[in-house]
Amino acid sequence: MKRSPLISPELLERIVDASEDGIVVAEQEGDENILIYVNKGFERLTGYSADEILYQDCRFLQNDDRDQEGLTAIRLALREGRPCRTVLRNYHKDGTLFYNELSITPVHDEDDNLTYYIGVQKDVTERVEAQMELERLKAQHGLE
Repeated sequence: MKRSPLISPELLERIVDASEDGIVVAEQEGDENILIYVNKGFERLTGYSADEILYQDCRFLQNDDRDQEGLTAIRLALREGRPCRTVLRNYHKDGTLFYNELSITPVHDEDDNLTYYIGVQKDVTERVEAQMELERLKAQHGLE
C-alpha cells in the first residue's frame, strides 16, 4: 500500500532552512558539481546569498586555496561516487577564513544512476583552531 508523504514540500523546505548547518544540492556536470539548491544555513555560514552562487561549482569557497588534503579526498570520493567527510579551509564572502567540515553523499535515481550530491557544511573553526593551539603548545614544550 502506497502512502502519501507526511511532509509537504513547503514544510520540508522550512525544516531544511531552519538547520544551522549549510545544506546544498549539487548536480554533476562533467568535472563540475553545480549548486542547484542552498539552504539559509549555507547563506548564513558563507555570507553568500543563493542568488549570487546558484548554478556555479562550489569551488569558489576555496578561493585560490586549492592545495588541501581535504580536496584530494573529495575529488576521489566524487570519482568513485561514494560519500566523504573532510575538513576544508573555506572563505566567507568577505574573504575571511573558516574551517568547514563537509560531508557529501551521492543521490541516485530509481535506475541507480548517480544524479546529485547532498552536501552538509558545518563551521568547525573553533575546534580546528583549538587543536592547532594545542599542537603548538605541545611542540613548544617538547611534548608529543
